[in-house]
Amino acid sequence: MPPGKLLRTSTFRLALLYLALFCLSVLALLAFIYWNTVGFVAGQTDATVNAEITGLAEQYRRSGIAGLRAVVDERSRNQRYSLYLLTSPGPARVPIAGNLDAWPPVETGPGGWLDFVYDRPVGAEIETHQARARHLSLAGGFNLLVGRDVEGRRRLELLIRESLLWVMALTLGLGLIGGLVISRNMLRRIEGIARASQEIMAGDFSRRVPVGGSGDEIDRLAANLNAMLDEIERLMTGLREVTDNVAHDLRSPLNRLRNRLEVTLMQEPSAPAYRDAIGEAMADAEGLLNTFNALLGIARADAGAPGENLEPLDPGALVRDVAELYAPAAEDKGLTLDHHIDDGLGLDGDRHLLSQALANLVDNAVKYTPDGGRIRVAARRDGDAVALSVADSGPGIPAADRARVLDRFVRLDASRHSPGSGLGLSLVRAVARRHGAELRLEDNAPGLRAVLLFPAMAER
Repeated sequence: MPPGKLLRTSTFRLALLYLALFCLSVLALLAFIYWNTVGFVAGQTDATVNAEITGLAEQYRRSGIAGLRAVVDERSRNQRYSLYLLTSPGPARVPIAGNLDAWPPVETGPGGWLDFVYDRPVGAEIETHQARARHLSLAGGFNLLVGRDVEGRRRLELLIRESLLWVMALTLGLGLIGGLVISRNMLRRIEGIARASQEIMAGDFSRRVPVGGSGDEIDRLAANLNAMLDEIERLMTGLREVTDNVAHDLRSPLNRLRNRLEVTLMQEPSAPAYRDAIGEAMADAEGLLNTFNALLGIARADAGAPGENLEPLDPGALVRDVAELYAPAAEDKGLTLDHHIDDGLGLDGDRHLLSQALANLVDNAVKYTPDGGRIRVAARRDGDAVALSVADSGPGIPAADRARVLDRFVRLDASRHSPGSGLGLSLVRAVARRHGAELRLEDNAPGLRAVLLFPAMAER
């Protein structure tokens, strides 16, 4: 992967932003630790010096210069890191007692404090150490200097500062490496999605976005994209099938209509012949219009998203209306058509589409149920759901063909002699999908039972 492309990714820039925030946080934390540690050690040093110089001043008031000199000499021999110097009056400041050879050549600061360097014998070598002391002027012009060797503190401060620099460098380096690794992995997954998109745009509609299996947000995005692509492929396949089926199934009635009109024109002019030809042409045109209306109904049902723009309605009223509409046709064929409605049912739906779906199911039942048969239209409660069903005592549909008959223009051999276009059940399935419902074709023993199961029911 080209480094320039990797560095320009939004993932890497986001990683740099988080790295900067993290480095600032680490720097603030380490600085807090540093200043508190150094301040604590320095405070202890100053407190120790103040305590000692206070005690020696008191000793001078009680015992005079001789007693102070004796104490300074004793402490100078027993202390390793304490520094003492008692000098004579006058600007020369001749040493009287202590473990310093001479007065430090630095100016006394505020509060009598001095920071200086001095030579200290360590084994066979002489080392230069840092020291901090306080100057106290005594009565009689004597000068007392009490301090501490702070070389250890200076080295600790240096060590802490070096550690801070190393920590920041390691944090920055590891953060950059981590950002590169994360960006590379993320970019690889995004590139997989981009490649799949390019192949799909090039015409490979079976291509899908790779899913890593981690279940993270990229995988969820890929799964959603794949589901969308599946739906698009299904719709495009359906469109191709519809186009092929329309071209195939409508060619015959159009050719029949054209041939009939040609034959009529070839015959001797006759009003009765023209009247019959026009009537037959109108019947053929009516069949074609019914086919196109069914296709438009399916397209309308598929156009809306599931559960969109639905209104509360009474499913019992739909069942009663459809049963009353087809009662005369059932009676003419010698069929018994009744209905059953449970109390207190309600659902959200498109009244026109649901009426058309129920009408298609009842029309099929009336069409294929033999004389003397029975048809029942029902609206029942099924657990927390509402079920609209149409059951008949006709020949039914074999279990192996129940999924296939839901496709457009599919007609079983047993129904070839009956009028129709093979779009009725396709429309019902589209309406079910529009409402987020499930269409079931079940065995009614004998006959077929078609059920529209709506998952959500509202109690009235």
